[in-house]
Amino acid sequence: MTGRAQIVIQWRSDRELAIQWANRAAPGTRIEFKGPQRTVEQNDRMWAMLTDVARQKRLNGRRYSTDQWKVIFLHACGKEVQFVPSLDGSTFLPYGQSSSDLSVKEMSDLIEFMFAWGAENGVAWSDPKQAEAR
Repeated sequence: MTGRAQIVIQWRSDRELAIQWANRAAPGTRIEFKGPQRTVEQNDRMWAMLTDVARQKRLNGRRYSTDQWKVIFLHACGKEVQFVPSLDGSTFLPYGQSSSDLSVKEMSDLIEFMFAWGAENGVAWSDPKQAEAR
């Protein structure tokens, strides 16, 4: 096998295929195991929460976008975030783990952290299911 491949284990045949690939892998091949990917419902909840925070809160006197708050919360939860220069050197760009790569547990931890932070900072949370009904 060359390049990259991914298997989401659902069935016995998926496990057997993973074993076959591992047995044929070249020395030095990297294998990574991750928990199940975050759910659509978790993603909806996170973005609703980020919207609530962005509309209601400032950090150090400044308002931030939902994308900026996402990076702030990911960093606060211990996810690696770096800043790299833009090609023209005029600014810096965040680089780090995407929330789409989070596992169900990691996303649950992030959401729980955001709820705790919001409780400590007076955020009034909206319900994404109520927003869908409108």
